[in-house]
Formats: sequence, structure tokens, C-alpha cells
Amino acid sequence: MAVYTDVGEGELEAFLRNYPVGDLLSYKGIAEGTENTNFLLHTTTGSYILTLYEKRVEKSDLPFFLGLMQHLAHKGISCPLPVDGKDGNVIGMLAGRPAVIITFLEGMWLRRPQVVHCREVGRALAELHVAGKDFAMTRPNALAIDGWRKLWDAAHPRADEVEPGLAKEVDADFAEFEKNWPKDLPSGVIHADLFPDNVFFLGDRLSGLIDFYFACNDLYAYDLATCLNAWCFEKDFSFNLTKGTALLDGYQSVRPLSEDEKAALPILARGSALRFMLTRLYDWLTVPDGGLVMKRDPSEYIRRMRFHRTIKSAQEYGLK
Repeated sequence: MAVYTDVGEGELEAFLRNYPVGDLLSYKGIAEGTENTNFLLHTTTGSYILTLYEKRVEKSDLPFFLGLMQHLAHKGISCPLPVDGKDGNVIGMLAGRPAVIITFLEGMWLRRPQVVHCREVGRALAELHVAGKDFAMTRPNALAIDGWRKLWDAAHPRADEVEPGLAKEVDADFAEFEKNWPKDLPSGVIHADLFPDNVFFLGDRLSGLIDFYFACNDLYAYDLATCLNAWCFEKDFSFNLTKGTALLDGYQSVRPLSEDEKAALPILARGSALRFMLTRLYDWLTVPDGGLVMKRDPSEYIRRMRFHRTIKSAQEYGLK
């Protein structure tokens, strides 16, 4: 369960007095999520999410994340809206952690997304990219290639414990990425973590996007490549071309890709697979069992990396 910090009822009630959310009726920890502590609050004015930011989130990044959510919500993107405190501050302190209250979105995330859902996600991602174009704040991607290298340096000595030959394989990937990674493509604010558990649906209708705590400035097509990895592979690790076609069609219905973006999609998808493999590998090898971080097996992203090495053009992902 991803509740890392316990909060007593008395201290929570005292915290809530600084927010226009009414009186506390009940609260419970939310098991999903790997980075922060989350509680679902029920008050006399409605339902809210309380987030306590743990050590993996830098307090200095919070104005960007929260400001982006406010900006996108005002642009018509369905996402949580931070609640201003009565003192004018969004961020408070609770149980020794920075904490915020955000509005509650109706819907649920899908464990078995279908083709229609992939199309909706592609469209929503493009709408996010368009809506974020005039967001004034910027944040570099801490998990771009330089960030990958730091993770890899820490995991490299034991990488072959996960799969023999993995160290040599990833070293070759880094050599190629550092030489050929695209740089001059359209860029702006990206979500960077739009996995199924960060997208809510009501039936087949997308009802909202959540968890903007990896958001940053980077290539739009890299964000799209991350969605291909997150939404279009099946449990047996095979790529679902029909889902890929739907996701890409949905995206291009709002923001058509340039020819350079299309050409770069295979290396971007391969790099995105490496990025998520490395964060999983690092935790798998360095975090003790029973620790606060939810460890995930890196094997599925090793297989995605290998798949993307076979791809020669974006048409093989279903791009029309």
C-alpha cells in the first residue's frame, strides 16, 4: 500500500481549517500510486484528494506541477484543480510533508484498455500539448538522457543479475542515443507519465488526466512514444497494431505530427522504453524489500526495448 506517512484525524482536521472544503467526514488511504501518500477525503462540501509529497518529489518543483494543473484546467483539460488555502497558498505542511488538496475527478482507470480508449488517450494527449503551449513556467526533464545515465551508472554493476548480457545491451543503446537522439523537434510541456493508471474513464469516455508529477518540458513526440509503450502492448509483451493505430489517429486528429517527428518515433519509443526500464531496474537492484518504494519488474520494458529495435518506420506502429 502506497501510504508512506500516517496522518491522525486531529492533525488532519487542523490542516483542513485553512482550506475552504468544509468539515471532515471521513478519509482513507489510497493504495495506488508509487511516489506520494494519497488520501481520499469526504467533507461536508464534497470529495477531495489529499497528497503528501514524499522524498522523491522536490518541493521546489511543486509550483510548476500545481501551476500547470491550474493552467490546463482553465484551458478546458479535465484534470484535478489544486485548492487554494485561506491564506492564499496552495501548499501547506502536514505530518512534516508538503501537502496539497486537489479536486476529485469522477471515473476509474482501466486495467484492460481497448482500442476505443487508446484513441481517446491519443486525442487527450494532443489536447494537453496544445493547451500547455502558453504555460509560462518551465521545468527540464530530470529523466532525459543525462538522468538515464545516472540511473544506469548505479545499476550497471549488477544489471546482468536480471538478465545475462543486459549491461552490454544497454551500453550499446546509450552509445546510439547519445549520438542520434533527436533534438530539433517540436517541444513544450509534456505529461511524461501518461500510463493507464493516470487516466480516468466513465465507460468509453475519458473523464480526466491525473498525476502530473513527472511533467516537464521535452519533445511532444517523446510523450506520444511513452503512450505507445504504456497503452499498446499486451500481457504477452506483443505490440497491438490496432491500438497503436487508434492512439496515433487520435493524437493526429488534434495535432498532426511533422515528417521529422514521424521519422523519429522509433528511436523515441525505444528511448522511452529504456527510461522506464532503468527506473524499474534501479529500484529492483538498490531498494531493499519492504521499503517505501513499490518495486516493479523491469523485464517487460526490456522486451519493449528489444521490440523497438526491430522497428524501421512509424508505419509499423500504425501511423497512417
